[in-house]
Formats: sequence, structure tokens, C-alpha cells
Amino acid sequence: MDNSLVSSIVFFCILVVSVRSDVLSDSCGEAAKHDPNINFDFCVSTLGGNPKAKSATGVADLVKVAIETAISNSNSIGSLITKLLSNKGLDPYVRSCLQDCSELYSDAGSSLAKGEKAFEGKDYGTANSVISAAMDSSSTCEDQFKEKKGVVSPLTKENNNFFRLNAISLAFINMVQK
Repeated sequence: MDNSLVSSIVFFCILVVSVRSDVLSDSCGEAAKHDPNINFDFCVSTLGGNPKAKSATGVADLVKVAIETAISNSNSIGSLITKLLSNKGLDPYVRSCLQDCSELYSDAGSSLAKGEKAFEGKDYGTANSVISAAMDSSSTCEDQFKEKKGVVSPLTKENNNFFRLNAISLAFINMVQK
């Protein structure tokens, strides 16, 4: 094969990869610019680990990635809560909070799945509504630990990340709507 043809093919492949990776970077940058709950680095690093984000050709593809990531995150948090609840010496108040959080995250996973279907059907109002409801699960979970003085949530990091993931999903949906 001729060297110039090989060089052209390599250049084209590099160009395609760089354009596709810019979709994630550009979308995260735009979302972070308009929403103080979105951190650019968190957005890029969290979604960038998903191969679907690397092949995204537009922000609509990234909505699906963000929602899938949030669903996976919800399931991981549910597993962590189950592990924490297996501790026999757990304070009864903390146990009660964790049980509530378990139900919240179970419901959040269902809401996110509904949001994904609504987005795919271009029902952006429903998608926003059910994803917002899922997002509130993290705040509700975290807040109940604060209701009793001296109690520290064992899920603060997870709750914050879940909230931020859903903020990204909502921002991307709003970008698609425009």
C-alpha cells in the first residue's frame, strides 16, 4: 500500500477519534458552565470511562451514557447499603436511615429507567421529572442522617456523586431540547 494512502487513513482515524472525544469534553464544559452542580472534571472522568461515551456523536448519546451510569451507580450504592446493613453492631438509628436509603435508591433506579425510556421517546418533560425525582433520593438519604446530632452518614460521597451524575443527565437533556 502506498505510504501517502496509509498516512491519510491514519490521519483520518485520529481526526475521527479526536472529534468524538471532543463531544464529551464540549458537552461537559457546556453543562458545567450553566449549572454550578456540575464539575467539568467529574463529568469527563465519570462518563469518559464508558466506551459509549467515547463513540458518542452528539449530546443525545451522552444523555443515555449519563443515565446508564446513574443506574449503575444506584445499583452499586444499593449493594453498599446491603453490606453496611449486614453489620450486626450497627446503631439502630443509622440502620433505620440505611433501610430508608435502600428503598430510595431502589426507587431511584426505577425512576432512572423510566427517564431513559422517556428520553428515547423524546418525552423530555417526563424524563426531566423522573430523573429529578431520582436525584432527590440522594439528598433525602443524606439529610436524614443529619436529623440526629452526632450521626454521620456513611454514604456522603456516594450521595454526592449520585446527585452530580443526575445533574449531568438533566443538563444534557436540556441541551438536547434547545
